[in-house]
Amino acid sequence: MAETESERLLKEIGGLLMEDGEYPSEPTLLYAQLNYNMIGESIFKELGNQLLFRWPVNERLPYALLELWEAQDGQDRWSELEYVLRDGQFEVAYFYPDEIDPQENVIERCERALRRHFGEKPIVYPPLPTDDELQSYGL
Repeated sequence: MAETESERLLKEIGGLLMEDGEYPSEPTLLYAQLNYNMIGESIFKELGNQLLFRWPVNERLPYALLELWEAQDGQDRWSELEYVLRDGQFEVAYFYPDEIDPQENVIERCERALRRHFGEKPIVYPPLPTDDELQSYGL
């Protein structure tokens, strides 16, 4: 059976998540929010008794997510996705705008997804970059 474009992109996303040089094979949750001209992705790795937030390590990831979002037929597109990668296998759940409470922010939905997949574990975020580490651009 021929692989669909969506299946190809989902496999590619898994490969991109495994390119994390420090934590390539740990159970991973990608929570993504997409809309026209907007992509937001949060990546978490399960490390024993805690969850570690990771910055995307591959610039291709948001483009693969956007291609997956654009591959949908019709106007009724999902707006958020949970992608869980564990033991070389992935599970995907799509959420459509009418399934999302507009009063709830994306951080709350993401944290609920983390609890559902990994249980009650503290989330460790990296420190914010210093002024010297930030890039600035002239106008």
